[in-house]
Amino acid sequence: MTDLNRADRDLVSRLLEGSTEAFEFLVDEYYPRLYRFAYPRVASDAEAAQDVVQGTFEKVIPNLGRYRGEAMLFTWLCTFCRYEIAAYWRKRGKTAPEVALVEDAPAVRAALESLAALAEGSDALFERRELARLVRVTLDRLPVHYGNALDWKYIHGLPVREVAERLGISGKAAESLLTRARQAFRDGFLAVVGGSMT
Repeated sequence: MTDLNRADRDLVSRLLEGSTEAFEFLVDEYYPRLYRFAYPRVASDAEAAQDVVQGTFEKVIPNLGRYRGEAMLFTWLCTFCRYEIAAYWRKRGKTAPEVALVEDAPAVRAALESLAALAEGSDALFERRELARLVRVTLDRLPVHYGNALDWKYIHGLPVREVAERLGISGKAAESLLTRARQAFRDGFLAVVGGSMT
């Protein structure tokens, strides 16, 4: 079991013990991640994404005892979220639209190519899809404001000024936050893949 899975199992254990602090952490950390997961899958409908995530938590909480730590907690939560998304489209008598994979976005593709160079001795150990998965895992494990800022800047291509507005901070503060977020992403990515800087 990886350290990440161990941390997830510890969190679930505390949740099963009724820890309010653990519940607040679960919501604070995973609600934004699940929202980012659901949003493009419900045709970018913000209200629908909120409903889907709320429904996900309603299904997850009574089933926490089933989590065994074989997958990361976020991956496990996404399984429930996918059912909620499918139910959303079923109620509307429609088929879920195709969603572009994160690795297909040009900005992410470029990031993947540069991130691949960071892993010492990678020698093509990771295929493009595996790298994309690791990028998403890393983004989802960052503090929410870091993940959001990187998402807005590099995936959605927003200018720093707009990132600053969304965060409610000055442009200079946003630049500083993006610098820290990039460093945190690099460190997190290398920790996930077990690599080191060349």
